[in-house]
Amino acid sequence: MAMVEITKEVFDSYEDKMKKTITNLTENFNAIRAGRANPHVLDRITVDYYGTQSQLNAVANIQVPEPRMITLTPWDPSMLKEIEKAIQSSDLGINPSNDGKMIRLVFPILTEERRKELVKSVMKYGEEAKVAIRNIRREGIDKYRAINKKKELTDDDLGYFEEQIQKLTDKYVKEVDKSCEAKQKDLMEI
Repeated sequence: MAMVEITKEVFDSYEDKMKKTITNLTENFNAIRAGRANPHVLDRITVDYYGTQSQLNAVANIQVPEPRMITLTPWDPSMLKEIEKAIQSSDLGINPSNDGKMIRLVFPILTEERRKELVKSVMKYGEEAKVAIRNIRREGIDKYRAINKKKELTDDDLGYFEEQIQKLTDKYVKEVDKSCEAKQKDLMEI
């Protein structure tokens, strides 16, 4: 019976999963609009471009000419109506204005109530990310406890694994907290 070795690669695989959770959290935060124009709020919106679902940045030039405005100028002018429909049917909550050449998105100043709602969303995303990170830790611990039960891993090695995976978990939970704090500050700024 071969003994299982706890190597750097073992931890790297769990760390990669935790990094993906942070990346996902960042994407969720980018989709939350904070009263000023951020082209990332359009990242999740796709449009039918000749039978293929394409992101807006693939079919139009996206610019931020003013702090609270985004303009979209399609490469193909016939896409204006399609882009406008995609924005209207999204959860962005902004009505696009189409002048026949470009689409303008004007971001209204957020009310205090709306800011508080958005902060709640930030906290929800943050909590979901922490749960995902803890689930990754649990998955690893369960796996290596099962290997230990089969006597393919020493108790000392199991203890070392549990200690190291907990350190990784703590590191990424702190990163989630920092990201949430920064996003909250951004949202509450007037």
